[in-house]
Amino acid sequence: MEAPRPTIRLDKWLWYARFFKTRGLATRLVAGGHVRVNAQRVAKASAAVGPGDTLTFPQARTIRVVRILDIGTRRGPAPEAQALYEDLTPDADRSPPAPKFDGGGRPTKKDRRKADAVRSGRLE
Repeated sequence: MEAPRPTIRLDKWLWYARFFKTRGLATRLVAGGHVRVNAQRVAKASAAVGPGDTLTFPQARTIRVVRILDIGTRRGPAPEAQALYEDLTPDADRSPPAPKFDGGGRPTKKDRRKADAVRSGRLE
């Protein structure tokens, strides 16, 4: 006889893997019908998931695709959480890095005087 596959609640796994800050946020996303398990839409947070399942869900401005490697036993530190899944999100869907500060910003008084001179037609 084959041993049953270890499973865990979907909302609990999303929280363990640190995709959501609270379990309530994970539950709300699943209940809203925004999560797919193996390409099938899931509307219940109590859906059982286990190793080998593929999840697709929105997070921030990207669509995340992950394969579950382990169910985990607790919500541990980030390195422990990252060991629970394999990220399959395509590179095109990942957000670009934050822009670097170019030194611009609010103009100085000298810059404003120069701009006023250009607008009024007089140049020094």
